[in-house]
Amino acid sequence: MRGFFKRPITKLSFAPPAARPGRAGLAIVLIVRNEARHIGEWARFHRAAGAAHVYAYDNGSTDGTAAELAAALGDRLTLLPWDQKLFDGRSGREIHNQVLAYAHALRNFGGAHRWMACIDADEFLVPKQADSLDAALAHLGDIPSVTLPWHNFGRNGHDAPPEGGIVANYTRRAADPLSGARGVTNFKTVVDATRVTALKVHSVWIGGKAVTWNDRGEQTDHKGRADPAFYSADHLQLNHYYTRSEQELAAKIARGSNQSVEARRHAARVRRNVANIEAREVEDLCGPDFLARRG
Repeated sequence: MRGFFKRPITKLSFAPPAARPGRAGLAIVLIVRNEARHIGEWARFHRAAGAAHVYAYDNGSTDGTAAELAAALGDRLTLLPWDQKLFDGRSGREIHNQVLAYAHALRNFGGAHRWMACIDADEFLVPKQADSLDAALAHLGDIPSVTLPWHNFGRNGHDAPPEGGIVANYTRRAADPLSGARGVTNFKTVVDATRVTALKVHSVWIGGKAVTWNDRGEQTDHKGRADPAFYSADHLQLNHYYTRSEQELAAKIARGSNQSVEARRHAARVRRNVANIEAREVEDLCGPDFLARRG
């Protein structure tokens, strides 16, 4: 296949959208494929957290994922087909489909919302003190970008998927989100789309600059996100349920990467990440605690 052995294009630049009158709320951008088992829980959690809308880019699901999203979100869902592999016509390099979805969403829908968060179906935005996503960010004023470190949860001893869902059953995570271990330390960003000029999956440029803020309102550059002094999950935490049960981990590996990556290399990378996540764990109940506050 053309582009198979070439590095994909992973950064896209664009003119940001104009702010629309009365824009408000936090919208979530999701690219998803065959997540019917858990996507209903994901959608109900974020609806309870007050997500204003979900823009779901369906990368060829065949298992009822779309129906689960629609049942949970109703009119808060926009579903877009996104089953494609695109390549640069000159170099043959694959254009990262996830980055393309994020850029499309921010440019076309971002003007309607104060915040947008581009996350995956295994990532949950958890308000730590407030009862909603909006309230968790309200103290930040006009700050345009909030970095959220991954908090990676492992298999928690589950061979098969347990009854009762993800949030209740997966409560042990990698002890140090900024350890630097492969598969442990990374970030997603909540942004004001009207000020975004470029993005990658894990990084966003504001007004052409590689700058961001933590949820305390402190500023740094992209490199500075990994500084322990900058770390914060005081108000909003990103829980990344990377593996779930062993059976689901095997299925994750079998599905392959969202890029054209050789299967053996992809499997080795995923297993390495799991080992690093589970090397040292701590109990983290912020997800169940939030649901208890919401009743």
